[in-house]
Amino acid sequence: MIVTSGSDRAPMLESHRMPSGNRIWKAVVAGLCGSIAHSLLMYFKSWAGVLPSFQPYESFQTTLGHMTGTAIHPVVPWLLSFLNGSTFVSLAFGHLYRWLPGSTGAIKGMTYGVLGWATMGLVFFPMIGLGFFAVQAELGISPALFSLAMLLTYSVVLGMVYGALNS
Repeated sequence: MIVTSGSDRAPMLESHRMPSGNRIWKAVVAGLCGSIAHSLLMYFKSWAGVLPSFQPYESFQTTLGHMTGTAIHPVVPWLLSFLNGSTFVSLAFGHLYRWLPGSTGAIKGMTYGVLGWATMGLVFFPMIGLGFFAVQAELGISPALFSLAMLLTYSVVLGMVYGALNS
């Protein structure tokens, strides 16, 4: 925007918008990196045969199918998770960044990941029929620990990238 008047107010408003725009693209880039790291962990889980009967994406797919009354392609739950991590969750992180405890992006990401894990275990897993912290999967504590690893993989990378982009 070109300012033609002598008003001091217009440049101040324009510079006030800039950090918000910067925060958005930085959060999206960091979220994309976190989502890629999460996807790589899920690929490794499948490749290595870790917890083969714990398939949260399949449970999510089944729940979506019940909600919509139609068959859901297997890529849909993964894509929804990827897009959510690359946008909404990362934008929330960018907004909360300055209030999260810790002095580095990695520590802030770890805190955010633990909060996300608690939310996943107490809200999301019961919604998709796995019970609190996936205890209904009947695999002991392993699904809860693996879901913590999933969230920390995403959130620590998110925090590190976001912190690096803000330094």
